[in-house]
Amino acid sequence: MLNKFALLIIAAILVIVSLNINSGKDYSSGMIMSDGKGYYAWLPAIFIYHDLHFHFFDQIEKEKYFSQNHYYDYRMTIDDKVINKYYAGTALAMLPFFGIGHLMSAITGEPLDGYSSPYTSVINLAAICYLTFGLLFLSKLLKTYQIRQNYRTLILFAIVFGTNVFYYTVVEFAMSHVYSFAFATTFLYFSRQYFLRHTASDLLIAGFMLGMITLIRPVNVIILLVVPFLAGSWNIFQNGVKEVRHHWAGFCFSVLLFVTVLSVQAIIYRIQTGHPWIYSYGQEKFYFNHPHILAILFSYKKGLFLYTPLLFISLAGLSFLWKQNRFSALWLFGFLFLLTYVLSSWWMWYYGGSFSSRVFIEYFGLFAVMLGVTLERLTKKTPRKIYITLIVLLTIFCQIQTYQYRYYFIHWSEMSKEKYWEVFMRVDLLIDKGQ
Repeated sequence: MLNKFALLIIAAILVIVSLNINSGKDYSSGMIMSDGKGYYAWLPAIFIYHDLHFHFFDQIEKEKYFSQNHYYDYRMTIDDKVINKYYAGTALAMLPFFGIGHLMSAITGEPLDGYSSPYTSVINLAAICYLTFGLLFLSKLLKTYQIRQNYRTLILFAIVFGTNVFYYTVVEFAMSHVYSFAFATTFLYFSRQYFLRHTASDLLIAGFMLGMITLIRPVNVIILLVVPFLAGSWNIFQNGVKEVRHHWAGFCFSVLLFVTVLSVQAIIYRIQTGHPWIYSYGQEKFYFNHPHILAILFSYKKGLFLYTPLLFISLAGLSFLWKQNRFSALWLFGFLFLLTYVLSSWWMWYYGGSFSSRVFIEYFGLFAVMLGVTLERLTKKTPRKIYITLIVLLTIFCQIQTYQYRYYFIHWSEMSKEKYWEVFMRVDLLIDKGQ
């Protein structure tokens, strides 16, 4: 009951903050930003303009809703066919809210063009709802690790307000990461539940969730490799695999659900280009022989642990897992290392304009588990109080830096050591800005 109440409080705070940030602004002008423009564009393209080659882009982006600061062309040309660079998974997740926005626009007399204020305001709401959905299953996941309720509540607040997921929920709410977080965390929960109770329904839901997170960002399929950790031991993992023979129909339907979800993109590509699959990112690719592991974690430019230090102290959970279950500790460490290696091998390892390393948001459920394990294993009162105090302080720290990022004291891509320390914890800058 406490955690459900906490979820309501978190959702209410996010709604209030979103209204405060965006009040007095025209939602239709620049509120769907950067990559989010491409993720969202599938919806008006299919349901309003019936135009999968995005000819409406010039009218919307260059004329009707032009914003010099937020202009972004998400289109690519493949075989002389204009396509959307981004995958359709985020748009599929947004679809119910898009429908609400269309209805609201019709009722209020706003333009039915997919970009007037009602559309973009409900996409803001969509991000809040999906985050809350993800947090619900994060709490359930933590419960399977016997994390006490008061610790689960603390972790939920810390993950929301002590990381960059807060920024991508209330500011750049059309980006894919909040949606990936929701589906990935739900996948983690039902995958773990399968090994605890061996039911076909868990397989079915996990298959659908895996399809969604892969459709949102194909690299997310790497999350499959963390499943043995969720099982808890190699023997439990093997037994779970063997149990599949008793749920063969459920497993087949799970695979079918996964393939069906992915087929959405294949169908779109077939209509657009005549090919069942294309690589829409052109010359952008992974360079696995040139990863930037230390930079993506610690650099002043975009270091995950520098700008989101809450995640760094969560790593203490690995040491406690090691004492309790070496298999789990080694597998989780190996997965996180592989994940970091892959993500840091992208041609633009800092992922353009972003706050902290946004590509880790999908996997915050794993960091939350480590936070929970640490809180449970710190049996002595003083170390536990120190750790809880650290969580609270680092949550406040993240909120200050988020505010600095919003007002460009922390630059979106050009931070350096000198710039970082020049504005470090400069709350006076925030006060001056507020005045």
